Amino acid sequence: MIVVGLDVHKHSLTAVVVDELGRTVAEHTSASRGDEVVAWARSLGDDRLWAVEDCRHVTRSLERTLLGAGERVVRVPPRLTAPQRRRGRSRGKSDAIDALAVARVALQEPDLDRPRAGEETLRELKLLVDHRDDLVAERRRCQQRLRWHLHELDPALTVPLGALDRAVWLERLGRQLARREQATQVRIARDLVGRCRTLTSSIGELDRELHARTKTLAPRLLELAGCGALSAAKLLCEIGPIDRFRGDAQLARHAGVAPLDASSGKHQRHRLDRGGNRQLNCALHRIAVTQGRVHPPARAYLERKQSEGKTRREAIRCLKRQLARTVYTTLKNEPLLT
Repeated sequence: MIVVGLDVHKHSLTAVVVDELGRTVAEHTSASRGDEVVAWARSLGDDRLWAVEDCRHVTRSLERTLLGAGERVVRVPPRLTAPQRRRGRSRGKSDAIDALAVARVALQEPDLDRPRAGEETLRELKLLVDHRDDLVAERRRCQQRLRWHLHELDPALTVPLGALDRAVWLERLGRQLARREQATQVRIARDLVGRCRTLTSSIGELDRELHARTKTLAPRLLELAGCGALSAAKLLCEIGPIDRFRGDAQLARHAGVAPLDASSGKHQRHRLDRGGNRQLNCALHRIAVTQGRVHPPARAYLERKQSEGKTRREAIRCLKRQLARTVYTTLKNEPLLT
């Protein structure tokens, strides 16, 4: 078997082929066209494994080409290639050195991630979630600027917190500003009101679409106490195909909710994991906090942990670990995700 390591850039592609012992067999550099490198690799042998550095915004089209040609593909995390480069005999960093490191990591790591069925559906969901987050951030910036302009125009005008998310308040402010003398600052404030109104409408449409998609993909996830459509969509797009995790412990480690062992000598203890997927961690945290307020079993669990001597924050961390197990079990039972 040969392994083809790929270092992909926007306008170029470098491939290095190694044998089963990690020795370089061939090297190829071309434009970022997958069909050309596939034809070149087929001339070197029939049993091939393609190893691509996991930078999907650059390698996604290449992966589609390789999978369409019936090739086997694995993804190599970039953090694994740096130690391999340091152990190499060639000093420095180049595309060929990077491709060689990718190929050798694929030889050493048998459990690398690979493209899986259902990824494109979940990727579309992630694009919608990220776009909604961008719109919310843009609306927040507009609201902050608008509040300062309103305060300068009329300090007596009070707008409640969160009111600039509601159409009734935006309409009211629009009418008040329209009755004023149309000075420069008033025109800017009216423009910001209009942008807030447009962004709120777009965010509402995305919310409805995300709810519909989540209800189709994972209806059982929406039945989890404290898990709304947005949190469920965040969980789905950040977890990806659930079969890439061997168990709930691996999912918990990926989310950064599994405590890390920090024992030494006679002292046995654990510490907080500050790594992992922070977006996924945040979604689990929102669910845990909500359950702690409204879900009786979760409230009883937190009270029991606090009675054992844990702080409220430590008890919520324990609940997040339990939620990771629940989410894993729920998604494993969803037919569209397995």
